[in-house]
Amino acid sequence: MEIAFQTAGSGPRLVLLHPLGADRHIWDPIVAALAAERTVITLDLPGFGESPPLADVAPTPRALADAVATALGRVAEGRFHVAGNSLGGWVALELGLSGAAASVTAIAPAGLWPEPLVPKASLAHRLARALEPLAVTAVRTRAGRGLLLNGSVAHPGRVPGADAARLVRAYGRSPGFTAVNDAMRAARFNSLERIRVPVTLVWPDHDRLIERPLWIPDPVHNVVLADAGHIPVWDAPERLVAALLQGSGGVGAAAPATRAPA
Repeated sequence: MEIAFQTAGSGPRLVLLHPLGADRHIWDPIVAALAAERTVITLDLPGFGESPPLADVAPTPRALADAVATALGRVAEGRFHVAGNSLGGWVALELGLSGAAASVTAIAPAGLWPEPLVPKASLAHRLARALEPLAVTAVRTRAGRGLLLNGSVAHPGRVPGADAARLVRAYGRSPGFTAVNDAMRAARFNSLERIRVPVTLVWPDHDRLIERPLWIPDPVHNVVLADAGHIPVWDAPERLVAALLQGSGGVGAAAPATRAPA
């Protein structure tokens, strides 16, 4: 299948994978900073943005990872550094497990919950689709951003109105949202200790959606991103860039965050 993507910058290749309901443009606030030191590839996961849903296969995080690996293999040979947020973090971990990634940085990754989650109707997605004009108008105001984004962003006022509107549109228009959400909630990722490439887990300290697991294998680098919510590109862009550069083999970057307690 064809996956929509964009490339910027030069240097080691870093692939960025978006959260559930978003698209590749969620990384726009930090692409320029990363592109100064990396070849940055942002893409739409199957069923989101401009990428069609998977056909004839359940859209599990592993299946999404396989589709991404196949698409990247057409771009260039060799492994890529991969980073992802939430659902994208889980897909990045799957790419690390399969050996397709040279390193993994997973930001508030989904899937590390102790048991599969109970099914949950995608009510917010349906409302965003049905009420898109109203939601887009509302989220362009500071009050509207505070109401609609506070579950995902620690400081909704830092999100530009145009970015917020794009995020709401992407969320409501994602054709693969329901199927991917159902597949994600029905499973878990329990193979951290089997990944043989460097792994960094980044935990925003104001995340209201994902809890850190009680146990993480010793080889995994576990850090906390201070003063940031589940989607941290607007809350802490400079520190997120530092974390991504370090996680993908950067040298000389400032410390991205405070190390999590053991």
